Amino acid sequence: MTTMLMVSGMTCNHCKMSVTDALKKLSGVSRVEVDLQTKQVTVEHDPDVDRASMAQAVEAVGFDVG
Repeated sequence: MTTMLMVSGMTCNHCKMSVTDALKKLSGVSRVEVDLQTKQVTVEHDPDVDRASMAQAVEAVGFDVG
């Protein structure tokens, strides 16, 4: 499955890596792609990974999910 998240607060490659690492720590996430310009994060994952878990992981490292 693929889920798109809009993440605000990302401004640099460090931010990009923080979000990527947080999402990849979730069991079932296979790929994360972050676009700093559009603030869009694409997550490929197993069906048992829900959007709320992804949002919580991103928010835990200091970013807002819209």
